Amino acid sequence: MNTDDTRLGATISWSALLTETTGRFRTAGLESPEVDARRVIEEITGAEPSGFRRVLDEPATERGVARLDAMVARREAGEPLQYVLGRWGFRQLDLMVDPRVLVPRPETEVVAGLAVDEVIARSGPGDRDVIVVDLGTGSGAIGLSIAAECPRARVLATDRSGDALAVAGANLAGIGRSGARVSLHEGDWFSALPDSLLGAVDVLVSNPPYVGHHESLPAVVADWEPSAALRAGPRGDEDLVVILEGADRWLARGGVVVLEMAPHQTEAVALRWRDLGYHATVHDDLAGRPRAVVARKPA
Repeated sequence: MNTDDTRLGATISWSALLTETTGRFRTAGLESPEVDARRVIEEITGAEPSGFRRVLDEPATERGVARLDAMVARREAGEPLQYVLGRWGFRQLDLMVDPRVLVPRPETEVVAGLAVDEVIARSGPGDRDVIVVDLGTGSGAIGLSIAAECPRARVLATDRSGDALAVAGANLAGIGRSGARVSLHEGDWFSALPDSLLGAVDVLVSNPPYVGHHESLPAVVADWEPSAALRAGPRGDEDLVVILEGADRWLARGGVVVLEMAPHQTEAVALRWRDLGYHATVHDDLAGRPRAVVARKPA
């Protein structure tokens, strides 16, 4: 793509640029060149999916072509599409995302849904808030989804990364009135919580790091996403164990923990919860792989 054409007064349609972008992505070996090219051009033109075809016959502006060049170069270099776009859909939310936080994934949407179900089940008659803690919130995807979908939830979202909390804060500002029921807390796991919550948490949810230091990851993940949010330690279950060993003193009677983890970790983690007297179940993600453990404290 060359902005010289537009400077000289010639025009080029978004349709031609879509074809060229798709070809460049295909040459770069990207997995979904057609989808990625469409998403990039939708972002630049502001077109909704339903109106995308109408945009294609329109002439591209010089500024639009320059922006397209920059975004295509980033994607060709292997940067995740979500970071290139600067935002990504998660359940009902449109989240800002960048390399300070993990890319929101479909499996985490399932985990958020399990937590939402637990909050709704506790939102009975009366005016008591359902106290929710989202440990390691990152972009805020889980905690903000719960706040947006559950009017009775009061959400405390924590992260040890100030950079991640800055992203969560930007996303919090974008969810409207629901954001009044969310607070952000910086600190390492339970140390970020106020002592007033001891024995008072109804739903504790987390997508902690669960990859071992020596486990391989795809380059698009390993080279771009924050390692501290992915890798827990030599075994990979270190942060899961921290949550498992610390949760009981924070949970109310009948409270529940919802944890995302790797498929090979689910049975062992569920067994450890059962050894503590909890009722623990394993839940699959959308691909049919065991992905989450829901552990319920005795009432």
